[in-house]
Amino acid sequence: MNRMIPVTAIITAIALLTSGFMKQNGPELGKPASALASTSVAGESGTGDSFAVRMQLYDKLSKVTNVEWYWIAAVDQYERSISKARPKARPLLGQTVGVFVEPERWAGALNPYTEDNSPVSIRWFGGIGQDGDGNGSAERTSDFDLLYSLIRFMSSYGINEERFPIGIWEYYHNSRAAQRVTQFASLYRHYGRLDLFEHAFPLPIGNSYSYRDTWGDRRGWGGRRIHEGTDIFAGYGTPVRSTCYGVIEVKGWNKYGGWRIGIRDLNNHYHYYAHLSGFDKTIAIGDIVKPGQVVGRVGSSGYGKPGTSGKFPPHLHYGVYSDRGLIEWAFDPYPMLRRWEQAERKQLRSKG
Repeated sequence: MNRMIPVTAIITAIALLTSGFMKQNGPELGKPASALASTSVAGESGTGDSFAVRMQLYDKLSKVTNVEWYWIAAVDQYERSISKARPKARPLLGQTVGVFVEPERWAGALNPYTEDNSPVSIRWFGGIGQDGDGNGSAERTSDFDLLYSLIRFMSSYGINEERFPIGIWEYYHNSRAAQRVTQFASLYRHYGRLDLFEHAFPLPIGNSYSYRDTWGDRRGWGGRRIHEGTDIFAGYGTPVRSTCYGVIEVKGWNKYGGWRIGIRDLNNHYHYYAHLSGFDKTIAIGDIVKPGQVVGRVGSSGYGKPGTSGKFPPHLHYGVYSDRGLIEWAFDPYPMLRRWEQAERKQLRSKG
């Protein structure tokens, strides 16, 4: 302990001197980010967490890190989705971004001061926190510093399409996280915008289908289990549509759902369409889809080996799962289905 006191004092003194020097001489010395960033991006327009404010932040970060904006947006959106799924464990730190970093990881695991915001001592103790906006302080509550620190860590492994995902894995040590961020980046890159949260009802709007809330109903085939979704009964071959902007993550057969397809959206929700009679021939795993796009047809497949069909009336089983980082959990999609159906009916009436 006696030997730690002077080391800590030295680090603190260096940090204070460096901070004062930066304030006197300007952040352009070793801080290119400062020429482009402000300390409070959200406050510049007063619009809070709007898409325009976020896009402004991503563009600025792209200029100072040389990382494409869609990768930056994807990292932030993944962080946002996990924070939304686990709000108690990941409280909001900034005003605009969804990034959460534990104090120990920000300041360094061996740093005796977990709320440290000195770039010098944080670097000394191996923390990831960095001063992105050039004000001499690595602030864990600053939108720019938070996202800048993550992107700098990830981009240290490379900034191209092959290398940047390596940095994502190195940060999370979770292949699911790397996959999600890559999927989100592909959506942003494809559409060139952030507002990709529209939805559509999974079947064409009309009177040729019926459904009710079947969440939690008992299921017996294959062992005791509950129903994790909503059954929408319709005629054999009725088109099945994507409910969201998303990436096709799974396509093929399983013994319960038969011919099924899974689509991942930007909320980190997995949309599960089961018991299909077949798929749209133009789509494949990794493809991008939009709301209302046909992905398959209603059928009665499942409950057996590949090709098994006809063990129940034709219907679409529609389920939604939320990714919590290491596990996924299902939630009742019925309220969303009702909302999307009503919104689409209203839209059709206004056009007609």
